[in-house]
Amino acid sequence: MGKPITSKGNALLALHIAVFIWGFTAILGKLISYNSFTLVWHRMLITALVYLLIPSVWRQLTVLPLNTIKIFLGIGLIVCGHWLTFYGSIKLGNSVSITLACLGSASFFAAIIEPVVMKIPFSKQHIALGVIVMLGILLIYTSLPQPKVQGVSNGLAIISGLLSAFLAAIFTILNKQHINKAPALAISTLEMISGAILLTAILPFIAENPCYFWPSVDIHLLSLNTLSTGEWDGIWVLVLALVCTNLTFYLGTYSLQYLSAFTCNLTVNLEPIYGIILGALIFHENESLNSYFYIGASIIVLAIFAQAWLSRKV
Repeated sequence: MGKPITSKGNALLALHIAVFIWGFTAILGKLISYNSFTLVWHRMLITALVYLLIPSVWRQLTVLPLNTIKIFLGIGLIVCGHWLTFYGSIKLGNSVSITLACLGSASFFAAIIEPVVMKIPFSKQHIALGVIVMLGILLIYTSLPQPKVQGVSNGLAIISGLLSAFLAAIFTILNKQHINKAPALAISTLEMISGAILLTAILPFIAENPCYFWPSVDIHLLSLNTLSTGEWDGIWVLVLALVCTNLTFYLGTYSLQYLSAFTCNLTVNLEPIYGIILGALIFHENESLNSYFYIGASIIVLAIFAQAWLSRKV
């Protein structure tokens, strides 16, 4: 017998909530005023500390072989690089929409990398759809107006966004390859720990401003006019870690118990759509983006869904 319909419905709802929240991570990346290195350090450090407060995590970690621990610590460094380039792209382009559109190219990179890593045949359909995605990104780039704000570069934002998508494809494939070697919670904990340790070691040497453990919060300055000027930073990074990382991990794990891999992958593809809509609603980014941007974004989204559908047919 299959899972109860109510369980499947709850799981689908949980997954949609998780994906919507993932779309909101880009919004938080733009709202948080400081650089991407400190932002990612805060996110990984807080997330790791929360996981380590769970007794079952310690029990899972203590029985893992050393080689397995090393594998996931290494993958965690790739996750760290993905987040650094993801938030770096948002800071460079001052745009949630550009970064999330570039993130759609992860499917193109995965179509090339996965056959090499997993030792499976290349899929001509997936590569062709990946090329279509890249054409959509090229259309987006040519549609963007020249930024008038100093320090903002659409070109660098797209390069950083594409690198972020490339790293996302790599760590997703590696996680898939080694997923049966450890419980999911232990995997996530190790990956957060490795990124937090790396950034703790290098941040004092590369930070533009003195490194601080926690951004200050002045209750008296909190208002709708100061959402992105620094006064809310301590609150935003807490939301980023606890809600957008710890909570979504739980929701995603719960949904996987009741939903097929196809349903999960198809739903996760909604993240760029949610993020672009949120960017339009919160930052009014739609006012600076013309119709060619949305044509390019639509091409990317349609290609991603087509790839998911074709994967189901195989």
